[in-house]
Amino acid sequence: MNNRLVKKAINDLKKGKLILVVDDQEREAEGDFVGLAEFATGATLNMMVTHGRGLVCAPMARNVAEHLELDLMTAHNTESFKTAFTISVDHKTTSTGISAFDRAKTIQALCDPKAKATDFEHPGHIFPLIAEKGGVLKRQGHTEAAVDLALMADSKPVAYICETLNLDGTMARLPQLKQLAQQLDLTLITIQEIIAYRYSLNENAVTAIDPVKMPTKEGNFSLTGYVSTTDDQTQLLLSKGELSSEQPLLLRVHSECFTGDILGSKRCDCGEQLHKAMKKIQKEGRGAVLYLRQEGRGIGLLNKLKAYKLQEIGYDTYDANVKLGFEPDERDYGIAAAILHDQKIKRVRLMTNNPAKVKALADYGIEVVEQVPLETEPQAENIKYLRTKKDKFHHELHLI
Repeated sequence: MNNRLVKKAINDLKKGKLILVVDDQEREAEGDFVGLAEFATGATLNMMVTHGRGLVCAPMARNVAEHLELDLMTAHNTESFKTAFTISVDHKTTSTGISAFDRAKTIQALCDPKAKATDFEHPGHIFPLIAEKGGVLKRQGHTEAAVDLALMADSKPVAYICETLNLDGTMARLPQLKQLAQQLDLTLITIQEIIAYRYSLNENAVTAIDPVKMPTKEGNFSLTGYVSTTDDQTQLLLSKGELSSEQPLLLRVHSECFTGDILGSKRCDCGEQLHKAMKKIQKEGRGAVLYLRQEGRGIGLLNKLKAYKLQEIGYDTYDANVKLGFEPDERDYGIAAAILHDQKIKRVRLMTNNPAKVKALADYGIEVVEQVPLETEPQAENIKYLRTKKDKFHHELHLI
């Protein structure tokens, strides 16, 4: 995680500078110039169109677009990534609308809280884009990245962006973008770094409700519900004792398993691990279980049942997920990190056999000072499952 670089990008934007933002290699793998609308000038627009050579757009929050009565360009969006283009605009005080200075004037007007719908002409030379609520935590596009950065810079939720092309007209990819950033002395960050930054600070990622007492057969705990802003999904924190101590917290990050946790399925060891973790916390007198709603390694309950069916004809858990068109493990632990940061928990003793989980939390700014094994006794029904965990998911298991 590179929070330092994201902070630098935000500070550059506050000074009116442009930055470069790169999206995921599996998405469009492109880089966009990004600036804050309130600081748009003829000079920065000229830099964008000279070195970017792409389309200049103005990402904005939905409430801004609604205030300015900017309707979607089409009611039937067939674009690959559903980019929410509105009807294009020019400010009425521009001349041709296309010069760098005219476009800067239009962009500045779009973020003016006093602006009215009647201040703009349609169509025009600036293309407003509406960002998804939840930003890059919901949709990993440049539209959302630009608006997230504007909000983190305490600016109006309006930005301006331009895709970057090479001189030969092809899309600039990461190697060329790094060269361009160095040439122009611009900060370059990735959308993944913005995501990690938001999660690591709990930057509007989750909100908590008041905790309730939760007596269980393993002991007395406190249960706190958290709602993620991206999908309104409820996550749960089952805890005991003082959490935000300087001493590292005994923690289990547990992904929901209806079949194991509720039905007591012998096909996996999830339910056993959950209750074993609770017993350890009860014995120690301090700790927590983060119960994340990402069933079936993130593929959901129905797809997990389909994976079970494939396992009945010979597939293992790894290959069954791949056969269904998923990654072997679709889980993400950003929400977990956001909850931990909300609770002021920075250092943990993580109950897991999975080294990837240790790395995932570390990537979001949580220090794992100890990996505490959480093995269960193998059973005839889950021995193949456990071997797959060990051989393909690299879990540290010693009882098989």
